Amino acid sequence: MNIIFALATGIMFALGTFQLLRRDMVKSAMGFYILFTAINLFFFAVGAFNGQTPAYTQNVDTTVTSDPLVQALILTAIVISFGTYAILLGLI
Repeated sequence: MNIIFALATGIMFALGTFQLLRRDMVKSAMGFYILFTAINLFFFAVGAFNGQTPAYTQNVDTTVTSDPLVQALILTAIVISFGTYAILLGLI
């Protein structure tokens, strides 16, 4: 699964950078959005969420919890990318 995340993130970074360097402003904005999506996917891949253990549990004695910081970073990155993309589209 890590190979799939690495390949998808790499392809999206490359595609976003390629589109960002184009002359057309609409294609540049699309590249900006693809690049932000790749960053969110990278944060998600780094998060080490195994799909079984939630970030917060009631009994902390034996269970291993996943890192809640990554979830907060993804949520913050989504909000920032949406706001930046809205401003960018307004400028175009």
